[in-house]
Amino acid sequence: MKSALRLEAREARAMVDAATAKARAIGVAQTVCIVDEGGHPLLIERMDGARVTGPQIAWNKAFTAAGHKRSTHLFNTPPNGPALPGNEAFGIQWSFDGKFAVFVGGFPIVIDGTVIGGIGLSGGNGEQDTACGLAGLQALSDLLAGAYGAVTVAADIKL
Repeated sequence: MKSALRLEAREARAMVDAATAKARAIGVAQTVCIVDEGGHPLLIERMDGARVTGPQIAWNKAFTAAGHKRSTHLFNTPPNGPALPGNEAFGIQWSFDGKFAVFVGGFPIVIDGTVIGGIGLSGGNGEQDTACGLAGLQALSDLLAGAYGAVTVAADIKL
């Protein structure tokens, strides 16, 4: 039997607040989704003015990052991105009824090498989504302050 860390509303709220604060600071209307280790939403927030498609896209990114234990953009990063034509996972984006996202904006939430959830962002360009995602991960790291282990705060996460 293994005990496991689980994200709760307090942690999800801190991450969303930090990500949306960063979005406001850089002038982009974002949707942010935090999911648990199974890809189920804990919190989705769409900022005023953000696209109506944002909640589903952000959820898809968070779902993919948590479930596949890697940042979503790594699927299409040349030359070895597994979802690129000719590589072993080409077409994977059609999995899970099209819910599998293979573009920038999804990051696994990792504590001491264990994925406990995901954060997904939609509304900005790749650089903006990444900046807001990193702000969310940093907020979790600051909130926990090593109490449960080290939170990975990086754009390129792959376990």
